[in-house]
Amino acid sequence: MGRSEQAISSFSDAVIYWFRQNFGKIILLIVVAVCAALISKIVAAAMRRTLERTNLPSASIFVNIVRALIWIFAAATVLQPVFGINPSTVVAALGVSGLALSFGLKDTIANIVGGFGLMVSKVVQPGDIITIQGTTGTVRDVTWRHTIVIDRTGNQLLIPNSILNTTALEKITEAGEAATTVPFTLRGDADIAKSSHSIAQVVAQATEGMAMPSNPPIVQLQGFTPYGIKGQVVMFAKQGVIAADMQDAATRALAGQNYIVQETEPQTNDIEH
Repeated sequence: MGRSEQAISSFSDAVIYWFRQNFGKIILLIVVAVCAALISKIVAAAMRRTLERTNLPSASIFVNIVRALIWIFAAATVLQPVFGINPSTVVAALGVSGLALSFGLKDTIANIVGGFGLMVSKVVQPGDIITIQGTTGTVRDVTWRHTIVIDRTGNQLLIPNSILNTTALEKITEAGEAATTVPFTLRGDADIAKSSHSIAQVVAQATEGMAMPSNPPIVQLQGFTPYGIKGQVVMFAKQGVIAADMQDAATRALAGQNYIVQETEPQTNDIEH
């Protein structure tokens, strides 16, 4: 038998011996890990169903905190029998290094605390439509680190929870978030009632399939200009429709109507001297 064969045989014997010596520990580690995974999955599903039936918002931050506690308890269970580490030693070590960790993870801790505070106080809940720093969207979820907001174009915005806790935000209704306008100017000699009705009908037909069914277009008159009566038509885009596309459809439909002023500059007559 060569040296290489002896080395391989010695290594395999050492591996087999190690497995024999630690077989019970390996089985215990696997059993605890499997049990923790199953319990975590069951508890998470039960919590989501419970949160949906209560006044508390159904956000993943609550579920994630409970899952983290389950895994921490599972790790504490196997520390002594599998790794030979006393859990109290780990707790003491964490207490000593806690100050250093708090400085290094201050942003993460601020986001966790901020997210939990947002959920408990119900400032922001999944499904809310909010505007913050010029960005408007629907809250999809609040995680342990950030709040997920989806805007009308489908873009996903990740806003740190600490920012939501320290920045003014506005909660708006679905109709308010969906509103978009197209300005117009009525001719001064136009019949206001008939023209307003016609504008609403024309825009409704042009934006059919893009507007919210329960919110038809609204015609508003705002004042007078040298060219006629200034106004706007307010439309409500349904979810998934971009406001600019709706404005384009309405503008194209209104263009050429004889009761709307098409000139943007006053006409002047040349005077011969």
